[in-house]
Amino acid sequence: MMNKPIALITGSTRGIGKAIAIKLASEGYTVIITGKTKETHDKLPGTLDSVVEEIRALGFDAESFQVDVRDDQQLESLFRFITEKYGYLDVLVNNASAISLTQAEATSMKKFDLMLQVNGRATFACSKMSIPLLQHSKNPHILTMSPPLNLNPKWFKKHTAYTLSKYMMSLCVLGLSAELKDKKIAVNALWPKTIIATAAIEFNFPKEMLQRARNPQIVADAAWAILSQPSVQATGQFFIDQDVLEKQGVTDFSRYAVNPDAPLIPDLYLD
Repeated sequence: MMNKPIALITGSTRGIGKAIAIKLASEGYTVIITGKTKETHDKLPGTLDSVVEEIRALGFDAESFQVDVRDDQQLESLFRFITEKYGYLDVLVNNASAISLTQAEATSMKKFDLMLQVNGRATFACSKMSIPLLQHSKNPHILTMSPPLNLNPKWFKKHTAYTLSKYMMSLCVLGLSAELKDKKIAVNALWPKTIIATAAIEFNFPKEMLQRARNPQIVADAAWAILSQPSVQATGQFFIDQDVLEKQGVTDFSRYAVNPDAPLIPDLYLD
């Protein structure tokens, strides 16, 4: 009897991370939901327990692990838990991310450090710690939610700190894909073609922008299209969700729109 595949998704209590977790669980994975706190938030929906309960209510398998991805000891505990309980890992999704779309003078060094730690450093740390476990998988994947490396200055001038932190994630994809190719561990990036209706959009942009967004399901469906392929098929790629699904034969994307009648807004870093 084959063991069930295991997927670890960082930052998966809401938004894109949660959507990917539910999608992978529906495809037969045991998903490990992670987040920084178990408590409810006044403005942000979803907790570790609520997401696990929701997935289990659908008849799928899920576990939760409380972890601050900035804390090495907590990360070590997470990977020790996976090692001791399962002994392998099939998928790591680096989704946890912090955002502050501010220019340099308005960016505190505390916020700068937060973004570099959550986005860049944690992506490297989680990827590094997952390698021994992924080597026991028949189809090992690391998928990072980060953009293609676009050095057009316009993507820096309004939020240099945030761009630096997201490009750190992308550089991890570039470097680790080459480093891990001989181990047959695929390392790829995924980024949405349009803005996605998440808390990041809700709290950083005017409310009406949500009407011009797509829902997180499009990213989850694209993630599955990538992760279900053999790991030797593609690595070091910077995928765009709509492009991935078009190659799968999808032609009607209206079901992903928050408001099908509203014009969509392209995401950052895509010229």
